[in-house]
Amino acid sequence: MHVDVLLGLQWGDEGKGKVVDYLAEQYNVVARFQGGPNAGHTLILNNGEKFVLHTIPSGIFLNNCLNVVGNGVVIDPITFRMEVQKLEKAGVDVTHRLVIARKAHLILPTHKMLDAASEASKGQDKIGSTLKGIGPAYMDKTGRNGLRVGDIESPDFLKKYNTLRDKHFQLLRIYGEHHNEVPNEQEWMDAIAFLKQLPFVDAEYLVDEAMHQGKTILAEGAQGSMLDVDHGTYPFVTSSNTITAGVCTGLGVAPQRVKEVIGISKAYCTRVGGGPFPTELFDADGEELRKIGNEFGATTGRPRRCGWIDIPALKYTIMLNGVTQLAITKVDVLNTFTKIKACVAYKINGVITDRVPYDIVDAVIEPVYEEFPGWNCSLDGCKSKADLPEALQNYLQFLEWHLKTRITMLSAGPERDKLILL
Repeated sequence: MHVDVLLGLQWGDEGKGKVVDYLAEQYNVVARFQGGPNAGHTLILNNGEKFVLHTIPSGIFLNNCLNVVGNGVVIDPITFRMEVQKLEKAGVDVTHRLVIARKAHLILPTHKMLDAASEASKGQDKIGSTLKGIGPAYMDKTGRNGLRVGDIESPDFLKKYNTLRDKHFQLLRIYGEHHNEVPNEQEWMDAIAFLKQLPFVDAEYLVDEAMHQGKTILAEGAQGSMLDVDHGTYPFVTSSNTITAGVCTGLGVAPQRVKEVIGISKAYCTRVGGGPFPTELFDADGEELRKIGNEFGATTGRPRRCGWIDIPALKYTIMLNGVTQLAITKVDVLNTFTKIKACVAYKINGVITDRVPYDIVDAVIEPVYEEFPGWNCSLDGCKSKADLPEALQNYLQFLEWHLKTRITMLSAGPERDKLILL
């Protein structure tokens, strides 16, 4: 009678999709608990086919796995329909594997318009929004104006939609934009009709009943812990709670029901968009990480900023999440580096600290590095810890010692068979 959690410990893009894809076979239910179509969980199937999931949980490819879009998620019906149709075209029986929480909120076309207008008004202070309407949708949620999936079943749905749309028109005037109609409104309405074909559920009761029936449940997070709206690098954050606490609010799960918390981290760091990044590299090493790691956003296509692994930030997010085990991904990207660095502390105003400061956005942070010899070889054929080169084993031992958390999985490539269990 518990829920396990899998989430990212950095700024997103940690490779969660692949790890969830592997773990999903052990679970009866996989549930997304926050975020929206700004997520991009990439899965490489056994036949080599690539899928990027934005809203649908990563257990959708398994016959006996129920996938739940929880109440903490915001849904863009147009994007959602496209995602479902692509899966169905590939032969996935989505209708019988997917349910949507009635309390999940809807992203309106005008949310995207507000998102773009707000971001443009910031000028050089842009936060790097994906412009998918996520922030404005969550603002309506907390402002108690939102439109929810369950409202689609209401006879007053059109009236509720028009009221919120017209409110958005008034807000757009603040940015100097005057609108009386929405360009893709009919497409959105068609997507709403499509959504009606899928099962809507009271997800908190469904998850509770599944636990009482002894079913195994995995809660899947989106983005990363350093983007949490409360504990991340504010204001350069997402609009939801990306940490373990978000499982409780985003699925209606009591805190004591959470058991294993699997944290995902790359063997280095990346970030998309603006915001602080203490270990960011502007040299050849940073460019090499981007090139070898193919570091471009799965959702936006934007090039990711790259840097060495950040131990203080990882210790911080491990603490926030109650992480019980770690999965380190994309370790193969470091295969050709003769030297590898890890930031073990920050130097701020001459003071050495291993804590993430409140003013991380404005503070001048000098990373304190330790350096390691690289392993300079391919990891193909490595199936266990004993198969790994000694230099890599030493690097992993160093991480475990500093992070006080066991590393149980190592990803050495995008394919399913490149996940090494430690």
